[in-house]
Amino acid sequence: MIGGSRPAPELDWFDAIPKVELHVHLEGAIPLPALYELVRKYDAAAAGSLNDLEARFRYRDFPHFIEMWVWKNGFLRELDDFAHIAEAAASDLHKQHVLYAEAFCSPPDFVARGLPVGGIVEAIRRGLDRVPGIAVNLVADLVRDSGPEQAGRTLDTLSELKGFGIVGIGIGGSEHAFPPAPFAAVFERARGLGFRTSAHAGEAAGPSSVRDALNVLRVDRIGHGTRAAEDPALVEELAARQVPVEMCPISNVRTGVVPDLAAHPIRAFVERGLLVTVNTDDPAMFDTSLAREYRELARVHGFTRAGICGLVENAARASWLPDGAKAGLLAALRADPGWAPAGR
Repeated sequence: MIGGSRPAPELDWFDAIPKVELHVHLEGAIPLPALYELVRKYDAAAAGSLNDLEARFRYRDFPHFIEMWVWKNGFLRELDDFAHIAEAAASDLHKQHVLYAEAFCSPPDFVARGLPVGGIVEAIRRGLDRVPGIAVNLVADLVRDSGPEQAGRTLDTLSELKGFGIVGIGIGGSEHAFPPAPFAAVFERARGLGFRTSAHAGEAAGPSSVRDALNVLRVDRIGHGTRAAEDPALVEELAARQVPVEMCPISNVRTGVVPDLAAHPIRAFVERGLLVTVNTDDPAMFDTSLAREYRELARVHGFTRAGICGLVENAARASWLPDGAKAGLLAALRADPGWAPAGR
């Protein structure tokens, strides 16, 4: 079980250090008060209390999580709603001392409701730009549940929207029902358009999903990758190729991918030499933050402060920033008075 006790004062370091987030879904990072505003806006009679809303986000398994994801998205009905959630999520990240984030957004989830992809992306950028002090680029989730044809149509539109800070594409959603291979042509075309690529793999499906993401989709990063641990040869391949793995430990506990944090393979992956980053996935839906992720990794897996700073630096190196901006981000991290370099 993840510790829920109030952190001791000496652990405030985890909150204070600067951070980098590479795997966070805007639609899953809506602070609950901001989501509650939307629920009341569209269904005041059924809204209940803020505590009632919080209670909804307890999951039996991964399919139940997807069910609640769809329910929540039902309250994003107007373009201004996307500006609202983007501003709220960016403000929350800024309060956590996140300097830079690459955040997923999922336009295909809303196309059937008549909302244009371009309008959604523009509204998200408008909301993000209201929050100074944090840089957020976007990764467009093509949503595997929508199928490769819809993914291709979404990509056509995204190719005209790079000016809004879209740096890559990915596929999330029901991994257990929609394997990576049918999206190979879409990913190939995305690379030709200059997008970087990631895929959720090894979360709700096993090692074969990770292999297909690596070798069929040829992704730049793997989202989650947790169940690669079931195949030692695949772990060796990830280590040799140094493909960044966007791990989300508390998310994996909440959705039942692992039974508890002690069973999570992150420590073994780091010790084997994989390029591991730590992320929150859907922090508002999982009651987590990067500080909590690091705190729990220190408590359960024995990560030192230097080890945690190494994970943050991994995220900066694995980011899709241009080389100069990446070097600047690393310098900003290391200039923090609380930073613990290797060897400390």
